[in-house]
Amino acid sequence: MARPKMLKLPEVLDEIGISRAAFYRMRARGQAPRLVKLPNGHLRVRRNDLDDWLSNLDSPPADCTD
Repeated sequence: MARPKMLKLPEVLDEIGISRAAFYRMRARGQAPRLVKLPNGHLRVRRNDLDDWLSNLDSPPADCTD
């Protein structure tokens, strides 16, 4: 089985168009894609985690009723 694509944080920031500081503020609020810390200390985001996070931005909140 192929390993998932791992993106470097600058690649993620460039793709979603926000600063590192804004990303970490979102992360502190639990509103950012999950980071994976590698044994060497580098941070990565799995491509599928980022794609899932982006697709959920368009979804209404779960407690929203019509």
